[in-house]
Amino acid sequence: MSEPSTGTVGDGHRAEHRAGPAPVPGRAEAAALADRVDAQPWRTLLAEIDAHGCAATGPILTPQECAEFTAMWDDLTRFRSTVDMARYRFGEGTYRYFAHPVPDPIMELRAAFYRKLLPLARSWADRLGDAAPWPEEFGDWLDICHAAGQTKPTPILLRYHAGDWNALHRDLYGELVFPLQIVIGLDRSGIDHTGGEFLLVEQRPRAQSKATVSVLEQGHALVFTTRDRPTPSSRGWSRAPIRHGVSRVRSGVRHTLGLVLHDAE
Repeated sequence: MSEPSTGTVGDGHRAEHRAGPAPVPGRAEAAALADRVDAQPWRTLLAEIDAHGCAATGPILTPQECAEFTAMWDDLTRFRSTVDMARYRFGEGTYRYFAHPVPDPIMELRAAFYRKLLPLARSWADRLGDAAPWPEEFGDWLDICHAAGQTKPTPILLRYHAGDWNALHRDLYGELVFPLQIVIGLDRSGIDHTGGEFLLVEQRPRAQSKATVSVLEQGHALVFTTRDRPTPSSRGWSRAPIRHGVSRVRSGVRHTLGLVLHDAE
């Protein structure tokens, strides 16, 4: 997701209102979130991500937790920036970057996913001949980002109404990048909204692009490639650029929680 330098709270093209703080799961619940991430079938998931650039988990959030995250939308004090996609020709819709302090459950989820995805990130870097600057602990990785000037939190809450969509893009916010990220569906596809499928497009070397379409189930996560993934070639490994977006929402309202695993300049 791109972040315009002019994006500030209040940029959204739909009227918003301030409300009291939405409930946030406590630390005990946040720890349980990490347990749910750990319990996913990671051997299968990592193999699918390695082969195709993305994979869907089972349930991570309960419907009540999804509703609690969605309710945060109206509390502008939680966010550092609001971006109206149409204003910057990113598509149609609105997204908001969480401010410091990022809610504990979101940080717990980021750290839990980071731990599980780190081996694949390092493997990809080795195959592509890239640096692998990621330490064992997520907090240490954020310290490295912050020391390099990438101090702004990147978790986002996204809202799409009927007719909204998101152009193909990559979420790069500085020189330091983690190669995998996560999006979690917060609404019921086919009930709360129709359309709004997640799109992943891979640019294949000397071939036409390959597209993957995924439906985000409520509370389920989709792990996907941030920038590039290695693909076999006659010379060993090639770099396949990947972009993601969202198809047009046909009815209702679609909310998602985006978890980028590096911070922004």
